[in-house]
Amino acid sequence: MRILAIDVGTGTQDMMIYDSEKELENAIKLVLPSPHLYISQQIREIENDIYFEGEIMGGGKIKRSILEHMDKGYNVVMEPVCAKTIRDNLEQVKSFGIELSDDSKDYSTYSKISMGDINITKLSKFLLGYDLEFDFDEIAIAVQDHGYNENMGDRDFRFEKIREKISEPISPLEFGFRDNLPEYLTRMQAVRRILKNEGITKTPLLMDTKFASIAGMCFDEVAKKLNSFIVIDIGNGHTTAASIEDGKIQGVFEHHTSSLTDESLERYIKRLASGEITNEEVYNDHGHGAHVLNPISKIERVIVSGPKRELIEKTNLDWHHAAPGGDVMMTGTIGLIKTIQG
Repeated sequence: MRILAIDVGTGTQDMMIYDSEKELENAIKLVLPSPHLYISQQIREIENDIYFEGEIMGGGKIKRSILEHMDKGYNVVMEPVCAKTIRDNLEQVKSFGIELSDDSKDYSTYSKISMGDINITKLSKFLLGYDLEFDFDEIAIAVQDHGYNENMGDRDFRFEKIREKISEPISPLEFGFRDNLPEYLTRMQAVRRILKNEGITKTPLLMDTKFASIAGMCFDEVAKKLNSFIVIDIGNGHTTAASIEDGKIQGVFEHHTSSLTDESLERYIKRLASGEITNEEVYNDHGHGAHVLNPISKIERVIVSGPKRELIEKTNLDWHHAAPGGDVMMTGTIGLIKTIQG
């Protein structure tokens, strides 16, 4: 079986081409800039009005680059779908001075930028350039999706859905979606549309980046020997931790990395393990929230990944940098692959 797994993060998009006939360590791997970074670069290099088309994607630096472009006196027009990258509420998008496209107007003089978390055409050309087949039995993609509910803020809605998912102890592998992908996960829905438009007929596996990473960390060689432990992804923007016992998630908290210190991180991890952490204490500290079903027996080890993982080194916890398949950059892609394998 050949699997293309892509984990789209804030800093990088990490890719793995898994072949069941080869050792995992011999899988082809790519670490490339995250799509929002090179789109932001495109914006900075254009000295013209810009027309955006395409899909909802991870915004990252795009909004800031657009505002800086307009400050130079240029117009920016966005098609309604991709405009939701800036804000789900299109009235808010327009409040920034961004114009929504109008079929009755001529934008032929505008420079065009196509938006989307995935560019299968570009990736296939790259692989074919190295005489690698772009032929896969499965495609799996992870993006961070807060979901959208017009009556609720992003962080509230995201954590409400996490809480619903973990109504009982479950394996991290159960966070993958196929035909059961909810409509409110608008970023994942956009990825699915992109693949369909590119001629991918098989339903892809879609997963949130944080839970793909949590799943992958559980297959680290050290983690596989543990029964009661913490896994934590310390990302550029968000930090997500789960307490694991008997192979299942017993509790979780999610916070904004920039709001964490080594002391608060250590405190939250210990309180997650003991079952004492509360949603209110994390939310009131500008995080997303916390949800615990059961305490775990002990913290045998803290398994950590993510670009800001050095924060764990300042704590007094017994930690280990996850490297499933021998690579610290591939926790998300391996989580995707293991989820497909079941």
